[in-house]
Amino acid sequence: MNTLKRDDFSKNLRIGRQNIELKQVSRRDFLRYSAFGYGTFVGLPFLAGCAVDPVTGKNQLMMMSREQEIGIDKQQSPFQFSSDYGVTQDGALNQYIGEVGKGLLPAVHRSDMPYNFNCVNAVYINAYAFPGGSIAVTRGILLDLDNEAQLAALLGHELGHVNARHSAEQATKGQLSSLLVGGLSALAGTQGAGLEQLTQQLGALSQGLFLSRYSRDNEREADFLGQEYMVKAKYSSKGFVGLMEMLNSLNKEKPSSSQMLFATHPMSSERLQAAVQRDNTLYTKSRSNPVNRERYMDKTASLRQKKRAILKMQEGEKYLAKEAYGDAQTAFEFAIQQAKEDYTAHVLMAKCLLIQKKSSQALSYANDAKQLYPSEPQGYYMAGLSNSAQKKHSQAFEDFKRCDQLLPGNPQLTFYKGYSLDNSGQKKGAAKNYLAYLKLIDYQSNQYSQHAYKRLKAWGYVK
Repeated sequence: MNTLKRDDFSKNLRIGRQNIELKQVSRRDFLRYSAFGYGTFVGLPFLAGCAVDPVTGKNQLMMMSREQEIGIDKQQSPFQFSSDYGVTQDGALNQYIGEVGKGLLPAVHRSDMPYNFNCVNAVYINAYAFPGGSIAVTRGILLDLDNEAQLAALLGHELGHVNARHSAEQATKGQLSSLLVGGLSALAGTQGAGLEQLTQQLGALSQGLFLSRYSRDNEREADFLGQEYMVKAKYSSKGFVGLMEMLNSLNKEKPSSSQMLFATHPMSSERLQAAVQRDNTLYTKSRSNPVNRERYMDKTASLRQKKRAILKMQEGEKYLAKEAYGDAQTAFEFAIQQAKEDYTAHVLMAKCLLIQKKSSQALSYANDAKQLYPSEPQGYYMAGLSNSAQKKHSQAFEDFKRCDQLLPGNPQLTFYKGYSLDNSGQKKGAAKNYLAYLKLIDYQSNQYSQHAYKRLKAWGYVK
């Protein structure tokens, strides 16, 4: 293939009457803000200016406005939530998380932010906050908590990051990070002209988004604020100490399921000691406040009924990361036996089977996942990959189309829609999707873009 500059290539695309209006982003930004396939980031311009620190009241240099924080949150949090297998379908559990979170809001410094609190279906151990106030906890970390005061401490800590504007601070310092969540990759077997007949990692369905790699100073400040918020909400500060003890223990044991947590939230014994010191000084009067263990156990009973299944899914993810696919499959089979209607278990099994080029079996689990959680995209994505591997291109297109409707803004889906149409003999529709894909992706960046370029050139869309 002749080497063309990106600008020259864009000029040589002959789109004809079809006007495809897509905002162009650099490959670096694309990879940096990618998600569930390779998600797009519609960039909001960062404009440096003075702002008042909502916690300290002091002036600070800030490149991100409140509106930009909220805008990034709205654009990116849906991709992260889907990467974590969607918000739990256990409505009572999610309502409980929201109630505890909202109970902390009268104490926060930024009461005007559109906060929301969710439990996501991921089984790894983590909690995170987007800059506009979207906060999530995973099923994995909820199983490690012992009472409601610890949950309030966890949510309070994440509220601390939002209220101290730590993500905006990281953006100002140029330190925002895109991180790998869970260590999983979806493997797609695709066949056809220009593509090798192999199963290739997409490294997409579990890639992190706008998750900041917080500094130790950030963590200290979020701890201080989180403990303050939960005490003002009438919880015992012992709940925050208990949370720090649990995190410190996990940090020493270093299980694979908590790697992401400590990559984004660095833990140290100093954080635990500081929490104990505040408990012994600032918050001694709060010690008689409740921790609400019985209520926590009651509200999370449905989750704890799935504990054996969730632990097996954690084990399976560990095996996947080690490429021990047979062991991973055995773990996921056990998880499904324990929790037959668990969406995450079915998607994980579909991934594991695709990795092993067992596309027919993978399709069965992906179709089950679609039925179990019709509004969550990953089941459709895995079904599309499975159908594509079996050359069932019409069915694959419908799956990719539905996935794109549920979570728009994923260039990889645009390619797969084009590829499915191409192999179904629908050249016009395929060309439109290939062109749209190449407007977002460097045409030499991967085998998909190269395939799209070659097909467009063969059809006369590229001079």
